[in-house]
Amino acid sequence: MRHVINPYENINGTARNNSDCPPVLLPEELFFTISILGMVENLIILLAVVRNKNLQAPMYFFICSLAISDMLGSLYKILENILIIFRNMGYLKPRGSFETTADDIIDSMFILSLLGSIFSLSVIAADRYITIFHALQYHRIVTMRRTVLALSLIWTFCIGSGVAMVIFSHHIPTVLTFTSLFPLMLLFILCLYGHMFLLARSHARKISTLPRANMKGAITLTILLGVFIFCWAPFILHVLLMTFCPNNPYCACYMSLFQVNGMLIMCNAVIDPFIYAFRSPELRDAFAKMIFCNKYQWNH
Repeated sequence: MRHVINPYENINGTARNNSDCPPVLLPEELFFTISILGMVENLIILLAVVRNKNLQAPMYFFICSLAISDMLGSLYKILENILIIFRNMGYLKPRGSFETTADDIIDSMFILSLLGSIFSLSVIAADRYITIFHALQYHRIVTMRRTVLALSLIWTFCIGSGVAMVIFSHHIPTVLTFTSLFPLMLLFILCLYGHMFLLARSHARKISTLPRANMKGAITLTILLGVFIFCWAPFILHVLLMTFCPNNPYCACYMSLFQVNGMLIMCNAVIDPFIYAFRSPELRDAFAKMIFCNKYQWNH
């Protein structure tokens, strides 16, 4: 979505003159640093799950899916910065075929990051729901085979949708589809939460006997969801304003915060791993083993 990701190339002079809000610009070095940090943090999450058999369970596979989504969001900005550097150094022809193709690939990664996050959070919500209200049947319902199948279908759909959205990005139905997935995900999770609340009221004693880890997982999901909404909602609003009122001075004023909204997206990839680590003793133990084992191997 080149016209969305680089909006100021598409806001005409009328919108700019009618708005008293100059674009809020942030240093590219700041974007690059936060993106690198997000990449490293989420890579550590993936390595912790891969290297520890006790973490190779459906719940952590779903968390890995969300970590991959965050990594794609960080990688998008890193590659974009590298592309800009090469263009400024004269190694790339502006608006050339290579740059256009690279832009499309990078934009696909950005869209894939959002779609992957939406579906990963949704499947985590479904997993928490089953954990709480079907605890005895959980291991029969959520098997590793079904987990791998579900994640394969999700990422196949996300990749196909990401490519299609970039190809047809200048069509309004594409933008509406892109932005509608965000509230649909919220609606799905809110419906699960509403049902969980109603069941919790009627089965209060049963819920109180569940392991604390089950309820802790639901709280972790709530925190992840809150951070996701806070970090991505401003950008989704930007896309809608860019599509439907690009010449309105009030819309142009909000769109002057585009880089701030982009920074929030980058921060999401940095914050999520801290939530995992803070909420999961198993992951903290895995991190400690990775660090101390590496130190031991280095000293010997």
